[in-house]
Amino acid sequence: MANIKNVKRWFVVHKWTSLICTLFLLMLCVTGLPLVFYHEIEELQGKTHTAPPMPEGTPMASLDDIIRAGQQQRPNDVVRYVYWEEEEPNLVMLSMADSVNAPADVYKLVVLDARTAKVLQAPPQDRGFLYIMLKLHTDMFAGITGKLFLGLMGLLFVAAIVSGVMLYGPIMRRFNFGMIRRDRSTRLKWLDMHNLLGIVVLAWMLVVGITGVINTLADVMLAMWQSGQLAEMVAPYKDKAPVSGQLSSLESAIRTSREAAPGMEPSIVAFPGTPFTSRHHYAVFMKGTTPLTSRLIKPALIDAQTGELTDMRTMPWFVNTLFIAAPLHFGDYGGLPLKILWALFDIATIVVLISGLYLWFARGKASEARINRILQSEAVTQTALLN
Repeated sequence: MANIKNVKRWFVVHKWTSLICTLFLLMLCVTGLPLVFYHEIEELQGKTHTAPPMPEGTPMASLDDIIRAGQQQRPNDVVRYVYWEEEEPNLVMLSMADSVNAPADVYKLVVLDARTAKVLQAPPQDRGFLYIMLKLHTDMFAGITGKLFLGLMGLLFVAAIVSGVMLYGPIMRRFNFGMIRRDRSTRLKWLDMHNLLGIVVLAWMLVVGITGVINTLADVMLAMWQSGQLAEMVAPYKDKAPVSGQLSSLESAIRTSREAAPGMEPSIVAFPGTPFTSRHHYAVFMKGTTPLTSRLIKPALIDAQTGELTDMRTMPWFVNTLFIAAPLHFGDYGGLPLKILWALFDIATIVVLISGLYLWFARGKASEARINRILQSEAVTQTALLN
């Protein structure tokens, strides 16, 4: 009796968590499918840049020369961030804006050859298909509110998965694993398909669901880091005037950061006054060189006037969790084979979600038909009695 009650409770949990989140999960699965192949689609569209071929071992240009070349390209803008991409180590990207305080989504990208400091054709700010898919998938064009809402949907999705597993166990005690009752009604065949696909992609759905929830908390986690660790690191400079005039050498700042973190390479540099540093520092975010350590970031703060290292710390655990979860969510760890596997699991999950909606509507229609049959039977009985 207690077991029946538990099954009924899990059924209620599974039913309502699934119903609330399914449409949003469908949207996330559909928009997430092209995002798995984001870089490959950009290459097909010709929106990626490759460095021109040069002899192996060609020395890199000074970052100071690269910064000057970027500023000559856009003399009315300031450099806010410098970053590199793993796929193209011979390119340097400058994120520029008309003010260091400009909104995060207002920027112009300048791409330069890291060996010659020559400006390559800057890619246009994309507002096409991939941009729409990315915005729908991350925040539905609703900013932090949209992110947190999708995070809630992700939690409901995880609850639906767990409750589905708790229901699947008792069902499979009476049937063979993978059973599809082809000789029964359409609804039962879809129910068996729903259960089978759900249990096959169970681990993937949990991984993607949990990492998706973590990703929706990115703004919250980074705000916690800014108000916590970063505030501690820049506290000695709190009452000092912002740096003005010529900044110290960025090339020297990178060299100092490499010496402080052997075996690590710079991934992003935030210029003074941007949200990820202070008004007095370059923040050089160093990363490891292995597939795992390349996701773990270590910020080095370099005084932008003296060029001296003032602090360097390991990021808090919650920020590292975010950096590890983000690429795992899109299968961006194992190259194209893992991405293809991610896409197949995504398609299977879409079938699970659609079949779940079908089963709910079919169950409602079946219940309605059963009620109608009962009412008709009662009407016939009453008519017979009256006659």
